[in-house]
Amino acid sequence: YTHYSAGDLMRQLAKENGYDDIRDFNLASEGTTSADDQVDERTRQIGETGSNIVFDGHMSWRFIPGSFKVFLTLDSQMAAERILGSMTPERKASEHVTDDASAYAKLLDERKSSNVRRYEALYGVDPYRPDYYDCIIDTRDSNLEQVAEKIINAYELWLKD
Repeated sequence: YTHYSAGDLMRQLAKENGYDDIRDFNLASEGTTSADDQVDERTRQIGETGSNIVFDGHMSWRFIPGSFKVFLTLDSQMAAERILGSMTPERKASEHVTDDASAYAKLLDERKSSNVRRYEALYGVDPYRPDYYDCIIDTRDSNLEQVAEKIINAYELWLKD
């Protein structure tokens, strides 16, 4: 499977538009559709031309019809700890991130609020609403391999339906 990320596409667009900090780009994107339209179109194109792909993104489910849609949940503090533990130096620089997990958790909450406002304005949907997804997994007590196994099992069941 080939992995794609809407977040990576958005970070790339931020750089292309002269933003060093993705947070500033996201805030500037509220009330306008340009960045989202570009990510949406790239997502749609990848979905149409690719097979055996994994695409992570808040709105990917909307632009790749017929896809298996997974929603992973985790509280902000634990998410911050996991993200900081795996974040590349380049991404840390693009988001001006320190290693303070509590501060990063607050940033994640702010980003989530910004996303909700933007996606409700653009699409009339809350991307965190569980009924848009085929599989919902709370990842709090699972490692990466366990989460992957749960997704694969759910996917195999989904294929049978």
